[in-house]
Amino acid sequence: GRPPRRGTAHRRERTAPGAMGERKVTNKYYPPDFDPSIIPKRDNWRAPGKQIKIRFMLPMSIQCQTCGEYMYRGKKFNARKEDCYGPDGDYLGIRIYRFYIRCVSCCAEVCMRTDPKNSDYVVERGASRNFEPWKQESELNKKIAEIRKETDENDTMATLETRTKESKREMEILDALQEIQDQNNRSAKVDTADIIAEREARVREAEEKAIKDELAQVEFKQKGGYVKRLEPSGSSDSEARRKRRAQNSIFAKTKRENEEGKD
Repeated sequence: GRPPRRGTAHRRERTAPGAMGERKVTNKYYPPDFDPSIIPKRDNWRAPGKQIKIRFMLPMSIQCQTCGEYMYRGKKFNARKEDCYGPDGDYLGIRIYRFYIRCVSCCAEVCMRTDPKNSDYVVERGASRNFEPWKQESELNKKIAEIRKETDENDTMATLETRTKESKREMEILDALQEIQDQNNRSAKVDTADIIAEREARVREAEEKAIKDELAQVEFKQKGGYVKRLEPSGSSDSEARRKRRAQNSIFAKTKRENEEGKD
């Protein structure tokens, strides 16, 4: 038949204090006869020849020398890591590490190590590094800088010119910095109240000007709405017009007298 259901009394018995141990224990029980020397010690992975497994991401694009497979930068591998020992084990106190990965196609082993001197990695065996234009450009810039330095050391005039150019550039940089500092100081000294007062004064001045213009228009309309044109005194143009009017009036008078005589 059907088994009987467990009641609440049974659940209370199971959850009663002392019936079950703590779930999140912070302290552990050590018996009186505990001997820590019996516990086996863990091997030191930094010892020569010891390796650990890590998750490794390719820092550059490489090509496998066994099968020709291309593996690009950013690809992840389960790699083995070890410390380098010997005369080339460190650079200026910086530890050098070696990594071992396997090709994704033929499982051939690829070995590479860190290069603290150039802040880069070096492929030791199993693969070849792909061509990188930026690296070639940086190397070319280094060579140019070395050649220029040697030339300056051998040539006194070239050294003097280089120092002059550097000092001029430094002076320009200092002037630019001083200008920026002055501008920042001016901005820091600006008071918000002064800016608001200046703006209100400009608005008030514009309103007064608008009122004056409107009053002038009203006064102009009250006077008749026209402007009498005044000729400048002593102008040759006004004298010519006056003579032309006199001639026209004389001609008109003569013509009118002739017409009357005919009648």
